[in-house]
Amino acid sequence: MSKKALIIGGGFAGCAAAKFLSDDVNWDVTLVERAKELGGGNKTRWWGGHPHTLGPRHFITQNEKVWEHLTSILPMRRCQEHICLSYIESENAFYNYPIHVDDVPLMPEADKIQNELAHVEKNFEVPPKNLEEFWRKSVGDTLYSKFIDTYSKKMWMLDDNKLIDDFSWSPKGVALKDGPREVWDTAISAFPQNFDGYDPYFSISTQNSKVLLDTSIERWDIINKRVFFNSEWHVFDVIINTISPDALFDHCYETLRYVGRDLHLFVLPVEHVFPENVYFLYYPNGEKFTRLIEYKKFTRFKSPTSLLSMEIPSLNGKYYPLPISSEFSKAQKYFDLMPDDVFSIGRAGSYLYRIDIDDCIAQAMDVVSKIRG
Repeated sequence: MSKKALIIGGGFAGCAAAKFLSDDVNWDVTLVERAKELGGGNKTRWWGGHPHTLGPRHFITQNEKVWEHLTSILPMRRCQEHICLSYIESENAFYNYPIHVDDVPLMPEADKIQNELAHVEKNFEVPPKNLEEFWRKSVGDTLYSKFIDTYSKKMWMLDDNKLIDDFSWSPKGVALKDGPREVWDTAISAFPQNFDGYDPYFSISTQNSKVLLDTSIERWDIINKRVFFNSEWHVFDVIINTISPDALFDHCYETLRYVGRDLHLFVLPVEHVFPENVYFLYYPNGEKFTRLIEYKKFTRFKSPTSLLSMEIPSLNGKYYPLPISSEFSKAQKYFDLMPDDVFSIGRAGSYLYRIDIDDCIAQAMDVVSKIRG
C-alpha cells in the first residue's frame, strides 16, 4: 500500500518536493495550495504585454546537482554579466554595488574613505554583534553611511541596524569587492529562456501528484499529522510544509515577523531604460522605494517599450523573514513542536531570508532523501 504525503504550499520548495517524492511509486502525494495557481512569486505574469515575476527571480547557485536538476526540466540562459548600481542622491552619482574599490577614487570623500579602509578589519578577531558593527568594521563609517545605513533600515522597516543580529546573507559574498564586477563571480546566474519562465517546472514537477488549488487548510493537528480541509480531516504519513511554521500551530508562540513589499509596475515608452548589463538599481537614500528592476534584462523580451518595477517595503505579504535572533528563537519553538516525519522547508518554512530558489530545490532533495531512508 502506498504511503500518503501532504505538501503544504505550491511554490518552488513544494513543487520540487512533489517532484522528488512522487517519482517514487510507493508515495501518494497531495499538494495543497491556497492560491489559484502554482508557482507563488515565481509564476510568470503579464503586464503591459510584458512577462514578469513578482520581483526579480533570477536563478543563482553554486550547487551543480541543483543546476542539473533544473536544466533537465527547463531550458535556462546564463546571465553572468549582470551588474547592480546604487544611486547616491547627495552626489547625483551611480556606483557599483556591492561596493567596489575602483569607485572609491571617484567619490568626493575619497581620501577620508581610503584612510578608513586602511583601518578596517578583514578578519574579525571578535565577531560583530550586529549588521551595523559588521559594516562599519568592514568598510568604515563613510561607506557604511553612504550605501548601507538608510538602505538597510528601509529594507527591514527598522529604526536601528543594531537590531539585525544575523547577517550571514550580507552582502552578496563580500563587503568590498576588488576585481571582476559581476555580482557573483563563481556562482551560476541564469534565467529561463522561454517567456513563460519557470511555469513549466511547476506543472511538470506536480504531474504525478494530486494538486488542490484554491484550497485552504482550515484546522491543524500537526502532532497527529492530520489537517482539515474540504470539510473533512485528512491523515498523512509525512507532511512537508513550505509556509510560515507558526501557522501550523495557530501562532501559539506569537506570530513570526516578516517584511513584505508593495510592487509597482510601470511601462516606459523606450526599448531599453538601464545601461547595458545593469539589472538592478538600488536607492539607499530617503526614497520610499529600495530598488528598481527592468524585467527585459532577465526575460530578453522584445518590445519597443520596457517594463519596470519599483519595490517599496511594507507589511503586505510575508516575503522576508526578519534576520533577528529573537525571531529565530521563536521559529525554533515551532520547529521543536513538529513530530518525526513533519518537515519545514523553503524561505517561509525555514524562516530564513537567505533561502533562494536553489536552496528550495536542495532542501526538497534532502528532505525526500531522509523520507526514503
